[in-house]
Amino acid sequence: MLPPFRKYLEMIRFSHTVFALPFALVSTLLAWRIEPFRWLDLVGIVVCMVLARSTAMAFNRLVDRRFDAANPRTASRHLPTGQLSVAAVTAFTIFCALGFVAATGLFWISNGNWLPLALSVPVLGFICGYSLSKRFTAWSHVWLGASLMLAPLAAWIAIRGPAFLIDPVSGGWSIEWPPILLGLVVLTWVAGFDILYACQDVDFDRQVGLHSIPARLGVVCALHLAAVFHLVMVGFLLALGLVADLGAIYYVGVAVVAVLLAYEHWLVRPDDLTRVNRAFFHVNSVISVGLLVIVTLDLWLGK
Repeated sequence: MLPPFRKYLEMIRFSHTVFALPFALVSTLLAWRIEPFRWLDLVGIVVCMVLARSTAMAFNRLVDRRFDAANPRTASRHLPTGQLSVAAVTAFTIFCALGFVAATGLFWISNGNWLPLALSVPVLGFICGYSLSKRFTAWSHVWLGASLMLAPLAAWIAIRGPAFLIDPVSGGWSIEWPPILLGLVVLTWVAGFDILYACQDVDFDRQVGLHSIPARLGVVCALHLAAVFHLVMVGFLLALGLVADLGAIYYVGVAVVAVLLAYEHWLVRPDDLTRVNRAFFHVNSVISVGLLVIVTLDLWLGK
């Protein structure tokens, strides 16, 4: 008998989809200023985001199950406790991966865009590779950030197709910067908060030989580096506003994001890591959803 589907959603922390999906939708909104709105494109972006993240998270739980079982913080997860079997999670991972590849074909149907389908397997390989990166590099946090960075880039490519890099009139190279800057916002934001999150496991990572910035540099230096990543993120947000010609509503939102990031770093201190989860989920979910709201309002009510 198959386990309840709710168990799979709990395993992949489906609620955390809120981190990357809003950025994909922001990229979509900005791309729609150039391309016409198409319902099938919107459906494809949402479905692809959910399936890609589900694949990566399920794969992570599979390859890390022995580490999860040995770590007191993660020992209660579904695979170590037997709530889900390895075979069931493997089947779920394959199902989501195949579903993602198939869903990228929606853009071919919608607007003749073949790029998402061509890039689907390399994208899955890259985002799943993060789960193995902790075994050989302390910069796995940046790999995770780069994986989520693909969300706004992929959404833009799904809408714009080859026009992302090639001018449709002249046929020459012509890079469109909004999705790149938005992707860099995601990269620096995710790398910063993943460093904060990894501070919880610094002793365990050192014990078993896993790599992370906190394990290599110590918690104090790691917190400082996370703050640098988030400061750079604010810089990329400001640059995005200039390049995408956004207005006052957007810049007020960026100021609020900066305050929220400062609050996040106030919550997590070297001598008190008990509030990491609060900073990780609650504050960051407000940031991601909030950015989607302010960009939507700026495009709707602003210039």
